[in-house]
Amino acid sequence: MTSTEPSLANQARQEEILARARTTGRVSVTDLAPDLGVSVETIRRDLKVLADRGVVERVYGGAVALESGSFETSLEFRAGRDVDEKHRIARAALQHRHGAETIYIDEGTMPQFLAEELLGQGPATIITPSLPVATRLSADPDLTVIVLGGRVRTITRGVVDQWATRMLADLVIDLAYIGANGISREQGLTTQDPSVAAVKRTAIERSRRRIFFGAHTKFGASSLCRFAGVRDFELLITGTELPASEARRFSALGPRVVRA
Repeated sequence: MTSTEPSLANQARQEEILARARTTGRVSVTDLAPDLGVSVETIRRDLKVLADRGVVERVYGGAVALESGSFETSLEFRAGRDVDEKHRIARAALQHRHGAETIYIDEGTMPQFLAEELLGQGPATIITPSLPVATRLSADPDLTVIVLGGRVRTITRGVVDQWATRMLADLVIDLAYIGANGISREQGLTTQDPSVAAVKRTAIERSRRRIFFGAHTKFGASSLCRFAGVRDFELLITGTELPASEARRFSALGPRVVRA
């Protein structure tokens, strides 16, 4: 019995660290050590264990929570990560608009960066499930903004469920900008919530052209619900932070990979 006690204590402490990381987005070694009554070295070992499990990412001084099949980070937390990369991706994504007049813009943080780049770029009809995107773009008099109807998810302020998919089913869209919680060569594009997956899947089906855009951290990750294959997209746009070797592996499946 005695030999199992340290491992049980370690496990309980690591679960507490993970819970805090998922609540606040980020944890600090120097804060955790006194709070949990252990040494800084012990916390660092705990973070290594959690990082090896793929549930946190080590950063200077601590760790940040990673999304998984059962956990989704908040919109506010995601908006503050990889900001420079997201600006580059959004600019590159807009360069591949190629005259599209009806444009679907997905929910999430990357779409909000794209919305900023789209302001002042001339007339277009925008279809979106994202309340933040719709609010931002409605300030541009050259844009006609159509917001999908349905239930609003608190964590992303995106619209889901059958009302949204029914609206999409009646539309013909020139170009869809689609995000994901993960994109892998084996599993394709995935997200945590089945209702979100259904909206994304319908938008892809109703669009003539499809572009995936997302930070390099999305590549190689997978979540609960698959909604598309890599081959369903003409372009995958990400940052130069994605290794060129990994970009080549994805491009071998069909789409061109742009590293901005």
